[in-house]
Amino acid sequence: MKVYIETYGCALNKGDSYIMMTLLKDRGHDIVDSYNQADVIVLNTCAVRLETEERMKQRIKELKKIGKKLIIAGCLVSSQPALVMSLAPESSIVGAQSIDKIVEAVESNKRGIFLEESKELVTPRIFEGKISIIPIADGCAGDCNFCITKLARKKLRSYPPRNIVNAVKEAVQKGAVEIELTAQDTAAYGLDINYNLVELLKEILEIEGNYMIRIGMMTPELAFKQIDEILEIIKDKRVYKFLHLPVQSGDDRVLKLMNRKYTVDEYRELVKEIRDKIPIVNITTDIIIGHPGEDDEAFQNTINLIKEIKFERIHLAMYSIRPNTRSASMPQVPDSIKKERMKIANEVYEEVAYSVHSEYLGSNALVLTTELGRKGSIIGRTINYIPVVIKDYDKLGEWINVKITEASFFDLRGKFIQ
Repeated sequence: MKVYIETYGCALNKGDSYIMMTLLKDRGHDIVDSYNQADVIVLNTCAVRLETEERMKQRIKELKKIGKKLIIAGCLVSSQPALVMSLAPESSIVGAQSIDKIVEAVESNKRGIFLEESKELVTPRIFEGKISIIPIADGCAGDCNFCITKLARKKLRSYPPRNIVNAVKEAVQKGAVEIELTAQDTAAYGLDINYNLVELLKEILEIEGNYMIRIGMMTPELAFKQIDEILEIIKDKRVYKFLHLPVQSGDDRVLKLMNRKYTVDEYRELVKEIRDKIPIVNITTDIIIGHPGEDDEAFQNTINLIKEIKFERIHLAMYSIRPNTRSASMPQVPDSIKKERMKIANEVYEEVAYSVHSEYLGSNALVLTTELGRKGSIIGRTINYIPVVIKDYDKLGEWINVKITEASFFDLRGKFIQ
């Protein structure tokens, strides 16, 4: 069969789609680039925010109208199966922790409901371009009050180290130059199998080849427990000097309401230790604006933290109620106030990120080219994972010298140096 897979959400979701592609190709099915070519359409959904859920609902309605076999997979299915079944009563559904059932869903002549946890964790053997996304764990060890993903991926399940190492080895042999190790919380890797992230990274780095590892998001409290060992790993020339540490709020009272397991001062201490040992490190974070309990003082504390720490990148999100989460039952911040705070936070973030990027203007940078950009450009990454848009070079998978000529809050622009 010809199968089209459309993916929304985080890197873990993208990794799940590559796993589904791997399983389907192993059975002799073809993966196609558009639903026009397909016999079967698979929609891999996200449910992290209300606006995302609305987009998913709209997309289900649009794809239903095409009249082809439709399978709905991913986090919206696992967190709100009744909603998905009411929107598409004739479609098969496959939960976020049930993706090994995708073959059965595609090949069956009947509608299937697959929500049981997979018995086997499969690593992907497919990637696109020069970037291979490899999930290392599914689920997390936390219990944040705002999070619907915890309902979709209920249990922490770490992939066997040997499977991950083999997946990386195969990806490198096939030409991948960037390996994205992804999970809901990479620092939680191995808690369920008496192993840990550092041991896994040491095994991976025994693989020879021209590649860079990007370590995915990790919660501050679990990062703290192994930070010295993690930083020793990051010093390796094949690991991006990059850490994604979601702070979520700059106010201790709000962090407590969120059920986060650290204080703002502990987060500051973590960042200081990281920067003392690796000064060029890129610290990226996530922040939720307008979570229940966020008053003017709490919001200002968050703004102050953004200015103080000078994050290179922030994934800012306006809080939205997610069903069946504890935060949904708390007294809510009015939408008008959330929108105003979001506007202020975005402005501050753009100022801070632009000032960080402006420090690179006029300098030369070593950049690994990894992706096609727009209008004939390509995108490379510095050693600390800042994106650089290059218009006068066209080869991917190469380390090149670039003169940084422009900066925005989002990226850098550069010219190839012969």
